[in-house]
Amino acid sequence: MSSNARNILIVLVIAALVAVLPGGGTGASVALQALYLAFLATLWWFGSILYRQHRVALYSLGDVRRAVLYVAIAVAFVTLTATSRLWASSAGTIAWIVLLVAAVYGVFAVIWSARQY
Repeated sequence: MSSNARNILIVLVIAALVAVLPGGGTGASVALQALYLAFLATLWWFGSILYRQHRVALYSLGDVRRAVLYVAIAVAFVTLTATSRLWASSAGTIAWIVLLVAAVYGVFAVIWSARQY
């Protein structure tokens, strides 16, 4: 049996167990939440490494540009976090687009102004 067929069979058996066993859906939800937390921890770790590597460049931006950069990143993060709620209405969808465009513009404006020196 090839390794691909074996891996597919393992996934199918696990899916069948989740579907058939009582409490399988709850167990799958717990496993998925643990996977999400591991992904978020990995993103945080990556961000902290990037911050440490580029700390001097960030401080050389000045207070105003650095504040614009941090606020733009925070707006993008909160907007992406609230995507399901914002997409529930047409006004929320427009707000979602406007907020993300403003955040991207803020990041690129800081990068562009920093490169003009």
